[in-house]
Formats: sequence, C-alpha cells, structure tokens
Amino acid sequence: MIEAVIERCAGIDVGKKMIAVCVMTGPAAERPRIEKRKFGTTVKELEDLGHWLTSQEVTDAVMESTGNYWKPIFNIIEEAVRVHLANAQQVKNLRGHKTDMNDSQWLAHLLRHGMIRPSFIPPPDIRQLRDLTRRRKQLVNEGTRERNRIQKILEEGNIKLGNVLSDLFGASGQAMLEALVENRTTAEEMAQLAKCSAKRKIPDIMASLQDHRMTDHLRFMVRHSLELLGFLEFQIQELDTAIMSLAEKCYPQQFRLLQTLPGVGQDAAAGILAEIGPDMKPFPTAHHLASWAGVCPGNNESAGIHKSGKTRRGNPWLRSLLVQTAWAATRKKDSATKARFENLKPRLGAKRAVVAVAHFLLLAAHQALTSGAAHPEQILEHLDSTQKKRRIRYHSKCLHRLGVRVHTV
Repeated sequence: MIEAVIERCAGIDVGKKMIAVCVMTGPAAERPRIEKRKFGTTVKELEDLGHWLTSQEVTDAVMESTGNYWKPIFNIIEEAVRVHLANAQQVKNLRGHKTDMNDSQWLAHLLRHGMIRPSFIPPPDIRQLRDLTRRRKQLVNEGTRERNRIQKILEEGNIKLGNVLSDLFGASGQAMLEALVENRTTAEEMAQLAKCSAKRKIPDIMASLQDHRMTDHLRFMVRHSLELLGFLEFQIQELDTAIMSLAEKCYPQQFRLLQTLPGVGQDAAAGILAEIGPDMKPFPTAHHLASWAGVCPGNNESAGIHKSGKTRRGNPWLRSLLVQTAWAATRKKDSATKARFENLKPRLGAKRAVVAVAHFLLLAAHQALTSGAAHPEQILEHLDSTQKKRRIRYHSKCLHRLGVRVHTV
C-alpha cells in the first residue's frame, strides 16, 4: 500500500469554461475526506476557488498543463497554495472512468500519495523573458517562411537569382529585388547592382534575369512580402532591445556567464536563461536537466534487451536553441566542443553528433550556473575527462570478461 505524504491537497481538472476541483483532507494513515465542487473561469469565480482552498487549509494543488487554460488559475491561487503542474500524459485516468470530477479526484489521489512529477514553473521575471525570447523565435521563423515565399514567386517568374547568389536577401540581392519590383531597369542594369564578392558573378546574374516572365501580379506579391519582411525585422529589433534590457536588469551575472561558453552569444544566452532559469535547484543534477531538455539518449530496455534509445521530446524551444548553438560551437578552433564533434561524427553522423555536443553544452551550462565560475574550458575539460573515465571503466570490464587483466592509472 502506498502511504499518503500530503494530508491536505486538491486536484483541479482544467477546462476552458469550467473547472472541477476535488479536495482531499485527513490524516495520512486514514481514509481522506473528499469534497468536490465546480467553478467557472472568470476572475470572481477563481477568487472564490482560492478562498475555498484557503478555508479548507489546502497546502498543495495539482492540475494538468492543458494549453494556456491553467495559467489564469495559477495566477489566482499561486499565493495561497503550492501549485504542482503535471504532464497530462503521465496522469491519465483509467479508460472508461473519465469524467471531469473523476479526473480531479484522480489528480488529488496521485498528489496525496506523492506520485506526481511536477513540471518546472519559472519565477515571474523568467516567464516574462521566456515570452519575449519565444516571440522572437516565432517572428524569425515567420521571416524565413516569407523569404521562401519570395523564392517561389521568383521561380514562377522564371528568375533564377537564388541559384547564383549565396544570400538572396543580402545587400546585392535586396537591391536587385527592389529594382525588379520597380520594373524600371534591364537585366544588365540590375546585374550591375552587385556588391563586393557578388561582382564576380555578374555574367551569371545577367543570365538568371534575362527574358524573365515577371508580371505585375507577381511584382505586387514580391512587394507585399518585402514590406512584411521589413516590418518583421523592425519587430525583432524591438524584441532584442527588450530581451537584453530584461536579462541585464534581472540576472546580469548569469547572462554574462552563459556567454563564456563556446558558441553562445547574447541571443542564445538569453534564450537558455529564459528556458532553464538562473537557479538550478529544480534540476538536481545536470543529467536531469539534459533529460528535461530532450538532448540525451532515452532508455528503452526490456528483458535485458536494449532497443532504440532515441532522444525524448523534451523542451522543444530549448532543444532547437541548443542544437543551433552546438553547430556554432563545432566551428570554434581548438575547442573541446569541436574535438568532441569530430570524434563522434564518423560513428554517429553529423546530426546525431551535434545533438551530443548540445548535450555537452547543456551540462556545462548547468555546472557554470551552479558554481558561478566563468571557466568554460575547465568545465568542458572536466566533463570530457568524466566521459573518458566512464569509457575506460566500460572497456576494462569488457576485457576482464575475456580474461584479460588491465591495470589503469
């Protein structure tokens, strides 16, 4: 029998218009007293929920992280009780027994017996920073989609600039696109707008522009996309200013500390800080953090057979940011990250190797934030030596099974 660990708790089943709440109270060694109620989701009704939980002397409450519907409830009751946010996949009720009230009771039961693995809820200032960094990522992705749309329109108009210029939206490509939209210059004149190294490609540029089939309709579409790109760039600049200001104001030491790691600039440091926060107490070890982020191998063993150990989903925002940072870190000369990438690439392939480097960087970030020491190379060398010792122990055991004695120094 699983003993109860929380004597006064509540389970909240979250909905858009209505929430079901079950309160369990009573000594841990006895059967709890159960009381259930339903509340609306307006501020007044949520405040009534908070007053009810306080009157019942509830100390802990749990609810599923269902979209954004849990946030209004959290805003009201976070000061009254300790809120546990549960992963919906880990607290599913039994099939055939699923109602809102049953779900709330099931959540309260799991919480009372300490069977909830709570999700990480950062402090308010980190939540603000997270909103800004995620918004910036969304706008950058939207800009990428808009650039792809322009490429498709140019292909439709028989223009092959993308095959010649390495960056269609660089200084040379931008000038040619604006001239193309105005339709006042010939292919030869547009080719002369090439700048710097693109001047060597003037004959190829002329060939890609000659006898095109751009119509007024296609020019209108390109102009519309260019105006949207300009607006997105302006919004991204505003977000950059807000992100840097908030990071420097709230956590200047941690913000600068993360930038000492290879491949981590201001944008990446702000993004990592926004996702994991400055305090590593919610993550007991660096490997707990790596598992939460989804950058370490998964465990899939049954009957002594190890199956596919692909990485779990984890935090998609942090995972993608770490992989981008890892690509930059693999290009830093004479660094532990580059050496690690080159060592793993022949065996795992480039993509898996860069995920391993991302894992490596996150372990270093955890250790840097925990110790507060700005010595990235020492941290990376320590982690690398730990991996080497682990491999030595493994191969020594393998040789021992074969009857070969090995003495390690």
